[in-house]
Order: sequence, then C-alpha cells, then structure tokens
Amino acid sequence: METRATTILAVRRNGQTAVGGDGQVSLENTIVKSGARKVRRLYQDRVVVGFAGAAGDALALFERLEGKLEESAGNLPRAAYQLVKDWRTDRSLRQLAALMVAADREHLLLISGNGDLIEPDDGVLAIGSGGPYALAAARALLAHTQLSAEEIVREALTITAGICVYTNRELTVEVV
Repeated sequence: METRATTILAVRRNGQTAVGGDGQVSLENTIVKSGARKVRRLYQDRVVVGFAGAAGDALALFERLEGKLEESAGNLPRAAYQLVKDWRTDRSLRQLAALMVAADREHLLLISGNGDLIEPDDGVLAIGSGGPYALAAARALLAHTQLSAEEIVREALTITAGICVYTNRELTVEVV
C-alpha cells in the first residue's frame, strides 16, 4: 500500500519558533486516523521535531536524534549532522523513509536521509504532501501580517487543510 501523509510547517518570527502538523494518516485513498501526533518535543523539551513519512521510521529517527542530542549536550546542529551522517552510512538506517523538521531557540533545520541538512534563509520550512501549500501560505502571512509564529503556523495549516486532501484540521503546534 502507498502511504501518504502529512503537512509539517515551521516558522521563526521575533525570537519564537513554532512547529505544527496535521493529524491525518492516509493509506492510499482512505483516511485511517485523524488525530496522529507528528510533532514532538525532545531533549528536555528544548527541541521540537516534526516528521513526514512512515510513522515507524520517524519514531526510530526521533530516538536516534534524541540520543545524538544527549551526546552533544543539546547542540541541535551537531546532533542533526551526526544523525544525517549515520542515516547516510548505516545500511539499516538508509531504508528509513521520512523527512524531519527540527527546531530549537536558535535553529530551524530540515533533515533527510538523502544527506540534506538545510537551514532556510527566511525562517520557514514545510514538508509532506501539503508542504508546498503551507509554505506559500506561511510566506504570505509573514509578509502581510504581524501574526506570531504560532498564529502563522495555525492559520497556514488551516488554509492547507482546505486545499490538500492529505491534510486535516486536527493540529498539533509546539513553540520554542
């Protein structure tokens, strides 16, 4: 079965970073769950991570990232680099199909098994099926409103849910 899911959006504004995701899980053309939590806090609640992709793979990657954060005393860029390095070189990890967004007070990162470790110039990241819609909505809201990072994430994900059939309005939003 083909799995499709999700929209994860992260926005940095005025010293605040919000990461949000919808709750829908789909298998082919069927919604099988509406309230999944795809955004989690790690490392003493100082890092927020969201994932798109296979849930089991993402959970394994959350555990790996948590371990890397422990090893690096909470240094997110260093932990993310070590995770990407392992993800690319470890045969079993290479099979994991997921994308991650990770944020702390200073950093916002896209992490992938393709070796990507990207910090956006504009403080906005979006992944998943609805990622392009959420990214466009968030950029417009950043440019034309004074909303907070959390408000932008909520509004952009709500807009996305009205467009993307793989995104719903059951949102989880965490702020660091």
